[in-house]
Amino acid sequence: MKKWILLFLKGVAMGASDVVPGVSGGTIAFISGIYERLIHAIKSINLANIKLFFTGHFREFWKNVDGNFLVCLVAGIAVSFLSLAKLITYLLETHPVLVWSFFCGLIVASVVFVGKTVKWNWKTALTLIVFAIASFFITSPENAPLGQNGAYWYIFLCGAIAICAMILPGISGSFILVLLGQYAYILESLVEFRIDVIAIFMVGALIGIVSFSHVLDWLFKNFEMITKAALTGFMLGSINKIWPWKNTIDTIVYADGEVQLIQENILPQACDSQFCAAIALMIAGFALIFVIEFISEKMKTKDAKA
Repeated sequence: MKKWILLFLKGVAMGASDVVPGVSGGTIAFISGIYERLIHAIKSINLANIKLFFTGHFREFWKNVDGNFLVCLVAGIAVSFLSLAKLITYLLETHPVLVWSFFCGLIVASVVFVGKTVKWNWKTALTLIVFAIASFFITSPENAPLGQNGAYWYIFLCGAIAICAMILPGISGSFILVLLGQYAYILESLVEFRIDVIAIFMVGALIGIVSFSHVLDWLFKNFEMITKAALTGFMLGSINKIWPWKNTIDTIVYADGEVQLIQENILPQACDSQFCAAIALMIAGFALIFVIEFISEKMKTKDAKA
């Protein structure tokens, strides 16, 4: 029972990280020692095992897809999504600099953590540079995000794309939703419990994660170091997007009333009343990743001895 409660809590941590456009749930899975098991379990949801379910071989199906593991993890993620959505919405509206400072610390720590698992050579270094530069320009705050779109096909597509990012160590699915212009809309749908939007998003996510798990498994098996270097570069460049201190240079108002800000990054001012608190939260976010890593390593050592 203890191990399932612990797994549920890991799911809560993954969900909490994916609600916010900061560190990804994949990173939490990676540093808590369940990443490979997660990818294998997702990959196991294939036609052969689905056939077992619909032909009444429930016990064999459950064993093949690691059902207990997935249920505990998904339950924890769901609890985080439903409980934190309203809080995060409020904090982003009232204390944006402080919230983004914490996220920035999380991302910097994730860059360090994932980067130290890479065997660096000229290939991996070049990959990091290319992806960091590409990410820097893609995530530039001067770029206007795609406008909010309530069409079901677009919600489905966003679910499929965002979930792929959620299981990658380092790339936040919520961050992808920010770029796609759907972060606020999906968050509001969770808060207001819009069944149709949530259901379509979840269907897209299910199809996307099952499909992408095979691609991800292949990449890690055949190009593990290149893939990790690419992820590290993407995270490094994306700091450009979540930098806390910004200046609004333009405002776009869409036909449905949605407001999008076009911003540029600026240096913080030491006289700013939030400066000290922002730096403290940035350090806290950075430290949190390594606290999680330390706890995970202690648990692994304990399990190995047992």
